[in-house]
Amino acid sequence: MSNVKIFSDSTSDLPKGWKETYDIGIVPLYVIFAEETYKDGVDITPEEIYRRVTVNGSLPKTAAPSPADFMTAFKPVIDSGDDIVYVSLSSSLSSTFQNALLAAGEYPAGRIQIIDSKTVCGGIALLIMKAVRAASKGHSAMEIAAMLQQSRELVETEFVIDTLDYLYMGGRCSGMQNFIGSLLKIRPVLKMVDGSIVPVGKVRGKKEKAVEQMLQNALANINRMDKELLIIAHTLAEEDAQYLQTALWEMTGVEEIAVIHAGCVIGSHCGPHTVGLMYILES
Repeated sequence: MSNVKIFSDSTSDLPKGWKETYDIGIVPLYVIFAEETYKDGVDITPEEIYRRVTVNGSLPKTAAPSPADFMTAFKPVIDSGDDIVYVSLSSSLSSTFQNALLAAGEYPAGRIQIIDSKTVCGGIALLIMKAVRAASKGHSAMEIAAMLQQSRELVETEFVIDTLDYLYMGGRCSGMQNFIGSLLKIRPVLKMVDGSIVPVGKVRGKKEKAVEQMLQNALANINRMDKELLIIAHTLAEEDAQYLQTALWEMTGVEEIAVIHAGCVIGSHCGPHTVGLMYILES
């Protein structure tokens, strides 16, 4: 076994049991409603966020962990003699990565490797599992970091959003776009591109049509798809997630398909009934 502990933040939304099974450290982001601050995944659930948004008509703010938060998490591991590889939420979306770098700078050089995942949610979880497996084979923190810097460029992350309401409340679309989109039942399709979330399409009509389009987009890459692990993430969209999982089992030959519940930070930006698909391409 390697003396390397793998860390990430709460936006990795790891499948149930992974944190304990693989001894993965998680540093939570914050969710802020007015004067109330909660730790993502610790003090508040996505369901509570959706309830509050419905009642108040406004979104919470989200905030990165501070450098002090990271130092508190990292110190016991470093003091025990182990090294750390931390896989961060995309640096284009949050100061989480930069704050982790500041914390790592307080420890001896090389002991903590900070990796910008350039992705979110299940995309981060895919990289974490690659890191966990590499650590179990005895690879050093620097070796794992080098591997992740290559793998992150091959992560495919795509989401179908059920409603424009959360994008509108978050200032990501105009009132007119929200009105027309709702009237025409337009489902935005978002994708991670070089660390940023960008719209790559709009599907008009039933949500099932948009989910099917996302499935076909993935199947177009079937010959290059890493068959070790694929992740489906959702926010209260169990039926969509189950449909994707069943279809992908039948069509891809992937060894493991994990279904995860996206957490508070992702839910705050995308809203309920969002569903996403994440996998890694072979180089």
